[in-house]
Amino acid sequence: MPAPKSIGAIELSSIGIGYRIEDEMLKAASVELLIARTICSGKYLIIVGGSVSDVEAAVATGLSAAGEAIIDHLVIPNVHEAVFPALGQSVALRAEQTGALGVVETFSGTSVLAAADAAAKAARVTLFRIHVAMALGGKGLCLMTGTVADVRAGVEAAAAEVRKRGLLVSEIVIPRPSRELFAEYL
Repeated sequence: MPAPKSIGAIELSSIGIGYRIEDEMLKAASVELLIARTICSGKYLIIVGGSVSDVEAAVATGLSAAGEAIIDHLVIPNVHEAVFPALGQSVALRAEQTGALGVVETFSGTSVLAAADAAAKAARVTLFRIHVAMALGGKGLCLMTGTVADVRAGVEAAAAEVRKRGLLVSEIVIPRPSRELFAEYL
């Protein structure tokens, strides 16, 4: 399967319904399953990638079958390529790559995907971690680094995107973070 161009997510209040929706989404279109798992607070999160039309079809199928179990959902066509490695937690930073630290915290695992995409498209930041919901009480967390100006621009764009959804918890820029804040990523 070629590299995904689009990403879609559905966050559900029911684990059982989550399994059924995951199955229906995978049967509805040629998408790659990026994440499907239970998350904190007894919820279920499904994230798929693929062509724009396939992701739209899979998410539409999931939404039509999920009923009142839907907590949050999204489709991001033409998602920034930096989202995928950060979501997969496969970004290793070199010491010289660390600069200012940007943190965006959201009330849903799904909304943090929109935040990360907005940050990467708005500024020259390195997304190095997108954490969706596990061990976060169902929240989302996006970490980025770069120059102070770029991190401020990235955090502002990410926060604006999540604020539109009413799901922003915090937006933080630390201009000169201690090295220990990056220790597990170096």
